[in-house]
Amino acid sequence: MKAVWKDTVIAESDATVMVEGNHYFPEASVKREFISFSNHKTSCPWKGQASYYSLIVNGDLNPDAAWYYADPKEAASNIKGYVAFWKGVKVS
Repeated sequence: MKAVWKDTVIAESDATVMVEGNHYFPEASVKREFISFSNHKTSCPWKGQASYYSLIVNGDLNPDAAWYYADPKEAASNIKGYVAFWKGVKVS
């Protein structure tokens, strides 16, 4: 699987985890040079608190386009250490 934004591969892995229709990529497969900090957080009743990253490619910013669960609830423990994408990031 690949996560691509602005014709740039942000993450690539054969070991994604599918949850609620989203592919979660292992953190090690994410290219850190395209990741930027975000203050954004959301909450899921069964997964816990999600934190976000923004993406920067060739000077273009895609705010809060990736999310992860640093300390997921037990029901979602299989996605600890994984990152998912949205907001125009093509996963295929």
